[in-house]
Amino acid sequence: MFKFSSKSKEKLDQCHPKLRMLFNQVIQYHDCTIMEGIRSRELQDEYYRTGKSKLMWPHSKHNVVASNELSRAVDVAPYIAGKGIPWNDVRYFYHFAGLVRGIAAELGIKVRSGLDWDNDWRLDDQSFHDGPHFELLEG
Repeated sequence: MFKFSSKSKEKLDQCHPKLRMLFNQVIQYHDCTIMEGIRSRELQDEYYRTGKSKLMWPHSKHNVVASNELSRAVDVAPYIAGKGIPWNDVRYFYHFAGLVRGIAAELGIKVRSGLDWDNDWRLDDQSFHDGPHFELLEG
C-alpha cells in the first residue's frame, strides 16, 4: 500500500477537506506526490511571469487571502517506482488524471484537471496543459 510522505501530508493539509478526502483515497490505488496546496503571492506571480500559470495572484484556486482559508486547488504528480515523477512522459499524467476523476466521481466531488480545463473529456482541445493540477468546481 502507498502512503504520503510527511512533506506531501503537510501540503495536502493546506487544501480544502474535499481535496484531502479525494487524494487520501487516490493514494490507496496509486503512488503520488503532493507538490503544492497554497501558493504565495510571490510564487503565483512568478508562475504567471514564466508561463506556468495563466492567472496572477489572487485569481488562482491555489491562492488564499485570509489566514483561515484553504486552497481549492492542489498540484499532484504520479510517482512511479524506480522512475520517480515521469515528467518526460505525459501519458502517466493522463492516466493518473483519469484515476483521480473516477475516484472523485465515486465520492461525489466535482473536480477539474489541468489537462481538461473545460471538463468535456476531450483531451485534444486544450491550449494550456497543467498535468499536476486539480481544482474543486464546487463548495
